[in-house]
Amino acid sequence: MQDTVTDRDPWDLIMNAGSDTGLWFLLVGPAALLLFVAVVYMFLYLAKKKREQRELHAALVEAEDKSVIALPTSALRGPEELETPRPFKVPAELERPEAPEARPALTLIKRGAAPSEVEEIIRTDASKWRERLTLGLSKTRNALRANLQSVFGLKTKIDASMLENLHEVLYRADIGVATADKLVDHVRKTVSQDEAASWDLVASRLKEKASAIMEEAQKVSLRKPEKGPWVILVVGVNGVGKTTSIGKLAAHFLASDKKVLLAAADTFRAAAIEQLSVWGERLGVDVIKHQAGSDPAAVAYDAVKAAMARDTDVLLIDTAGRLHAKAELMAELGKINRIIGRDLPGAPHETWLVVDATTGQNAVQQVKAFKEVVDLSGIIVTKLDGTAKGGVLIGITDQFGIPIRYIGVGEKAVDLRLFQSGEYVESLF
Repeated sequence: MQDTVTDRDPWDLIMNAGSDTGLWFLLVGPAALLLFVAVVYMFLYLAKKKREQRELHAALVEAEDKSVIALPTSALRGPEELETPRPFKVPAELERPEAPEARPALTLIKRGAAPSEVEEIIRTDASKWRERLTLGLSKTRNALRANLQSVFGLKTKIDASMLENLHEVLYRADIGVATADKLVDHVRKTVSQDEAASWDLVASRLKEKASAIMEEAQKVSLRKPEKGPWVILVVGVNGVGKTTSIGKLAAHFLASDKKVLLAAADTFRAAAIEQLSVWGERLGVDVIKHQAGSDPAAVAYDAVKAAMARDTDVLLIDTAGRLHAKAELMAELGKINRIIGRDLPGAPHETWLVVDATTGQNAVQQVKAFKEVVDLSGIIVTKLDGTAKGGVLIGITDQFGIPIRYIGVGEKAVDLRLFQSGEYVESLF
């Protein structure tokens, strides 16, 4: 009787597998399947890397032109002076917001510029800021002026219908219902029924009330550490320019002769880590980072340890912006606060939210949502130059009482500046 397959010697089966199709498939099939799985995995991995590169490219569009670098005024000094340890001090321009002339000039210098060119740019830079602010708010101002002039163009007296139209115009500028109520009520109380209605007259009254609202919030002082690095936690949803704003803030602190350290605690997006690393390289600032997907609190912990060991003045910590997963975000930020507060009591000293002005009332909702998660102490507003809804700053300040720390009216680092309520209101109206 012919031997069955199970009775045959295993070695014989292997040696004669080529003449038996079933045995050949049994031996080679698993290897082919593993190869197929490996190819599919490699394809998916490359697709993911390509997507991350596209995200990084899109994120870096907001960054400065790579042909220029942000150069602090300290570049004119000798290297031996820069290496001399300095006691911690909050930047003077943040302590005295009422004195715009005291702000250090943040320059944008072409590589290889002569010292004379550097001095000229530093000297003229501050004087150009007001011009850039006025230009950046032109869309909002022009929309307000056109709508309000149409309201006052056909009437000579202030009456109920005119005030109602005024309220509608302010509301459409994203100032918000409650804040528009306050502005219109101020106009009603301060403009006599006998006075001739005009845009100039009403604009002056709107400036008065808007300035009072914003100046009240700006009185909130910064929380300063008695010793050690000043830790600033920066939060915000993805796409508002959070990581780019951190890079620009670093340039500002460098212009104040501060030793800066960055922490890439937004480990949810690999592009965020890479983008912050690019800023660090261009500014000559160290970036504490881990691999994508790492524990953000671990990154923050290492950053605080490094900042304390290196006698750093300012530590800026980037965080993830997954507001749609509020519970997860709250737990993550809460863990960061607990971890870094162990070795540095009071840290983070400041928590600043970055919002995009072009989102209008959605920016208000972001402030409300993050305020439920963290103790917000300041707001950074970006892209004011790209919207006709710049009035949202008045509504945010009035509703939450949180000071606006910085505003951005352009792509360059020099276009992110300390917020001055007087300058803003004057440029807005």
